[in-house]
Amino acid sequence: MSTESDRVQTVARWVLGAFLVFAGLAHLTVQRTEFSAQVPSWFPIEVDAVVVVSGLVELLLGVALIFVRRRVALVGVVVAGFFIVIFPGNIAQFVEGKNAFGLNSDSARFIRLWFQPVLVLWALWSTGGWGWLRQQFGSTPPPG
Repeated sequence: MSTESDRVQTVARWVLGAFLVFAGLAHLTVQRTEFSAQVPSWFPIEVDAVVVVSGLVELLLGVALIFVRRRVALVGVVVAGFFIVIFPGNIAQFVEGKNAFGLNSDSARFIRLWFQPVLVLWALWSTGGWGWLRQQFGSTPPPG
């Protein structure tokens, strides 16, 4: 039987999944230039390739958040990891002063940095990823 909390988490997971699907499609189409601004200048792979690959990954992760049932907590951990992996792009946009997505000032780009941890927490909470991590890595002290 599903509780109210479970339903809220499910809706939150679907919303995050829809957000990722939308962002993934935007990477591949209408906001390709905008997403290019988040690829650090020091990154050793061609910018457009990074935008396309990250867009495809976002599409897959979004679809997984919406449709996967059996290993949803693991999907949440992977999504949270993805948000952590792409965070240097947000930092680079701030440090390099690149305008994109209406972020056309240092203060706007700085404020944007604080949203990435929210996305990580959202992915872990909405999927039960916290519990999965505790189960995998244990919350009890080692014997001794």
